[in-house]
Amino acid sequence: MDEVKHSYSGEALDEVSAHPDPLKQFHRWFGEARDAGLPLPEAMTLATATADGRPAARLVLLKQADAEGFTFYTNYGSRKARELDTNPQAALVFYWPQLERQVRVEGKVARTSLAESDAYFKTRGRESQLGAHASPQSKVVASREALQENFAALEKSYAGREVERPSHWGGYRLTPERIEFWKGRPGRLHDRLLYERQPDGRWSITRLAP
Repeated sequence: MDEVKHSYSGEALDEVSAHPDPLKQFHRWFGEARDAGLPLPEAMTLATATADGRPAARLVLLKQADAEGFTFYTNYGSRKARELDTNPQAALVFYWPQLERQVRVEGKVARTSLAESDAYFKTRGRESQLGAHASPQSKVVASREALQENFAALEKSYAGREVERPSHWGGYRLTPERIEFWKGRPGRLHDRLLYERQPDGRWSITRLAP
């Protein structure tokens, strides 16, 4: 494959300008990605692994990022959920190429509370709520038509009433232990700042070679 040459900008990421709290630094960058009108700035690659170390990765959407961690929602019967339940370690990657920025997050994952999952489910559009019931995520289905028929039957069943959250659907929260911020720089001498949570809860910051 021919290399596509890209000249990176001169914007820097350094220990002085970066916020000492990585969550606040993340929100700073995330807000700038959103304000720049980038498509789906909340899209993140979620990497999981089986108990014997077989990796898998896919894109999911961030729904909340706060002092507790990074939260997303899924079907608890899906492949990602099965892997998280048996090996609750995961990694996230956000990439905003237009801003030449990347954020990597690593840590432990646990399910959110039923109350949190219920509260978020109520904010979803009705079609998305029905889809959570209709789709046996990661399972083999006979055809697209069979899936649509299942959706139509549920749509009829729930006509005129609220769609409750299915018990097999809910959230996960990744509590970060390491967060790395990457900024593209000229000559491929990129800036990389690594935050690591210390035993006392504080964060250390170190610079990594690109």
